[in-house]
Amino acid sequence: MKHSILGLAIVILAGGAAAQGVHDHLRGKVVSLTADSLIVQPRHGKALGVKLAPDWAVVVMKPVAADAIQPGSFIGTTEIERPDGVGHSLEVHVFPPGVKIGEGHYPWDLKPRSMMTNGTVGKVVAGSKGRMLEVAYPGGVRRILVPPGVPIVATAPGDRAMVKRGVAVFIPTTAGPGGSLTANRVLVGEGGAPPPM
Repeated sequence: MKHSILGLAIVILAGGAAAQGVHDHLRGKVVSLTADSLIVQPRHGKALGVKLAPDWAVVVMKPVAADAIQPGSFIGTTEIERPDGVGHSLEVHVFPPGVKIGEGHYPWDLKPRSMMTNGTVGKVVAGSKGRMLEVAYPGGVRRILVPPGVPIVATAPGDRAMVKRGVAVFIPTTAGPGGSLTANRVLVGEGGAPPPM
């Protein structure tokens, strides 16, 4: 199980590779699927095919309460920097204890100017505007505000049966020859909800 959790974390933290143009993230709804491929309709543009690796697996994002973010938690959060330098969180994903992979602060493609920050939570201050976190990673510390209502999820292994027509997915893909896409993980939200990343 430890290796499975580690694998989930690696996939979710593929943003560092994305910055180098090796990976990309496909968000959309499943149009059709076979044993080894998916057709996904993004929010904009034409449907795209994805070749699935023989060992492809499903990651399910399960909502958790804000108090799941505690000092010592290792998290990833998509954020946009405010003029005062504080990050404004768009979503938070909390990793299982002992998983610390992909630490850093790097570009993300959820929204224009969004960044992904992965690190260990230090001080947590709850207030009327949300929770102010101090998130540390090698080479830096960021202050990030998590407003009320921002999606907060935990990662867990899922079942392939959860990936079906009409379900919203988030897929870290690798580009191949001629623009082909391959993947070994498909992320879904619990109950069919769109993965917030």
